[in-house]
Amino acid sequence: MPVLLKMLLLIGPLLLLLALAIVVILVRGQHRQLKQEREKQQLLAQQNEVLEQQVAARTAEIVAQRNNLEQALVELRNTQTQLVQREKMASLGELTAGIAHEIQNPLNFVNNFAEVSGELISELEAEQQLASRSAAETELVTDLKQNLLKITQHGHRAAAIVRGMLEHSRASTGQRQPTDLNLLAEEYLQLAYQSLRAKNKTFNLTLTTHLDPTLEPVEAVPQEIGRVLLNLITNAFYAVQQRQKHELSEYQPEVTITTLASLGKAVLKIYDNGIGISETIQQKIFQPFFTTKPTGEGTGLGLSLSYDIITKGHGGTLTVRSEEGHFTEFVISLPYAVPTP
Repeated sequence: MPVLLKMLLLIGPLLLLLALAIVVILVRGQHRQLKQEREKQQLLAQQNEVLEQQVAARTAEIVAQRNNLEQALVELRNTQTQLVQREKMASLGELTAGIAHEIQNPLNFVNNFAEVSGELISELEAEQQLASRSAAETELVTDLKQNLLKITQHGHRAAAIVRGMLEHSRASTGQRQPTDLNLLAEEYLQLAYQSLRAKNKTFNLTLTTHLDPTLEPVEAVPQEIGRVLLNLITNAFYAVQQRQKHELSEYQPEVTITTLASLGKAVLKIYDNGIGISETIQQKIFQPFFTTKPTGEGTGLGLSLSYDIITKGHGGTLTVRSEEGHFTEFVISLPYAVPTP
């Protein structure tokens, strides 16, 4: 028993020291772990701060870019509006320059026949002073009636030309309405032809129309479709004129307009036997500012605007098929008017 007690007395302090050592080790380890955790938290806080600064800087950059893009978009839309208006005014200016001379012809007839009618009236008054006046009066009255008829006819022609110009220049309301494509095609074909003849009275071509009388109206903005037709018809006239410059005398320029119903849609075709379009150019002709005309003769916006009017504005299609040196045909396809339930 004393031996065991002595051993316990010897081992006890050792065990106590060992326990204390273990506690110290554990405490130091925990302290080191806490220190490392604090360092990690500090590092994480620093990284978060840096990240927040980077995010704030990037956000400010994105906001600035967005503002710049919005401003650029506004400027682009304004520019597009100006270009569209410029193209419309260029088209109107071209018509005005040509048709102003064309209008002068019926007005000259009106003035001349009015002057002659005045002279006939004077003669009629003189004949009334004579005893034998029946035959002479009858002849004068007949001539007077014919002159007045001519005045009326040419006055109506001048009015029709002016009416067509006003219809083309009138600002579009954007309101769709049932539109007769046959009537629209005839009106703008004559309008374009009058402009062509006013510029070059020696140029002759064959105009042909194959208009389907059963074609139903389409829901469309007439002024916009008219601008498309005027652009395509004017291009057709230009193409046959260019071919005639390089062909022999037996070449006969031809432009044909056809309307028909196909696959539940109204179709309008404009065909010319002009210079044609190469396959490479066909892939580009609807791009803005693309033109094959010499500088100063084309803006490169006519076909682009026409394509947008038909596809985006009316839910239709505008396609082209052509063989270089032989022909070109533009095909417009538009949906019919949807009946109101």
